[in-house]
Amino acid sequence: MNSHTEKLRLHGAAGAIEALRDSAAEGAPALGVALITHPHPLFGGTMDNKVVQTLARAFVACGWNAVRFNFRGVGASEGVHDEGRGECEDILAVVEQIAPEGPLAIAGFSFGAFVASCAVERLWVARDVRHLVLVGTAASRFPVATLPAASHERALIVHGEQDDTVPLAAVMDWARPQSLPVTVIPGGGHFFHGQLPLLKNLVVRHLRAG
Repeated sequence: MNSHTEKLRLHGAAGAIEALRDSAAEGAPALGVALITHPHPLFGGTMDNKVVQTLARAFVACGWNAVRFNFRGVGASEGVHDEGRGECEDILAVVEQIAPEGPLAIAGFSFGAFVASCAVERLWVARDVRHLVLVGTAASRFPVATLPAASHERALIVHGEQDDTVPLAAVMDWARPQSLPVTVIPGGGHFFHGQLPLLKNLVVRHLRAG
């Protein structure tokens, strides 16, 4: 993605995990590590997805090291798709290896947002999770976890008004019982074609406000 991108080979329960680390600009220590997860592996989702890369750029611009990786069975990551269960274990394995301590941020897109919600549920008590960014959350397709109440002020939920893959109504049905705000991009589709700069700016504003 840039001159500060480093290829990583990590290890998970299903075998090797292929990952990339985009480092914050030199001259100041990184604020922490942001882990970013990709959309559904069976529908072409990889760590090189444009939305995933946009999220990584936003975190790097705000002084974070951004790590994105391929779930099991994608690219050079070993194993087979596990409908979210094993993928949550993949997140935890990556965190243990690249960010065993210190501030952590978790972001995900579509299926990756669903898996990220499950990881937050597992990590919230033990770790300093500073930010949570869920984009195009696949609430109509998977049992997205209820977010810890204390995480709401650190969370940014973004969805496209005209998402025809995951209807906005499904995300609102998930968010409503939690009184969890959802930021809606007018006219936005699932992949935010033509609106990725706007998405990046929303995430940057969230990170800087926090």
